[in-house]
Amino acid sequence: MNNNATLQPTYYINCDHPDIQNTVARITEGCQEKVDALQKIFLFVRDEIPYNMYAVTGNKIYYQASKILEMGTGYCVQKAILFTALGRAAGIPARLVLVAIRNHLTPPDVVKLLGGDVFFPHAYSQFFIGDRWINVAATYDKPLCDRIGAAVPEFDGYNDTLLPKTDLKGNQFIEYIHNFGTYNDFPWEFIIEKLPEFYSSGYEYWFGDEPIYITYKKSGSGIG
Repeated sequence: MNNNATLQPTYYINCDHPDIQNTVARITEGCQEKVDALQKIFLFVRDEIPYNMYAVTGNKIYYQASKILEMGTGYCVQKAILFTALGRAAGIPARLVLVAIRNHLTPPDVVKLLGGDVFFPHAYSQFFIGDRWINVAATYDKPLCDRIGAAVPEFDGYNDTLLPKTDLKGNQFIEYIHNFGTYNDFPWEFIIEKLPEFYSSGYEYWFGDEPIYITYKKSGSGIG
């Protein structure tokens, strides 16, 4: 199988950026196998780039892997882009999977803010290991999982690792409701086209010129 396209740098998955290259070299130092390197990268993205739903923005630059690394935080899509870029920088074929999810435990204030408990866009990464593609989501960091009572995602290097269907009490948690396929680069135009199908109004506020948490900080709200 020719995975050349899933190893190449793109505008968003800029795996050739010096910061991406230097970071992956540091993370994977001493790793002899691709699987070991991918596990190290997974832990880095999961815990060292904390999940932040307020990192949503309509500015394309904040979806470049190098910019996400610089921010040191991100929501699901941004973390998947960075994860994919670091994988490619380590020589592992990688691509994005675009989906929509329902979070059954979404806090009421967020449901009110978004108009529901469906989240789009949501993304995770695929990596070609051995002879097959593996689905891996490094979305939720360990401290967040501990706070919300969810199992911390663990990746063994060989099997799919996606967000949990239930929390630790057995309550329904994450449900994958739409799969829009795999992409070698972040499909920005497709996402913008699809947004009105998921959000009747208000999404324009989230997709402003800078991440919401930066806007909030500038306004002195204390959020983010």
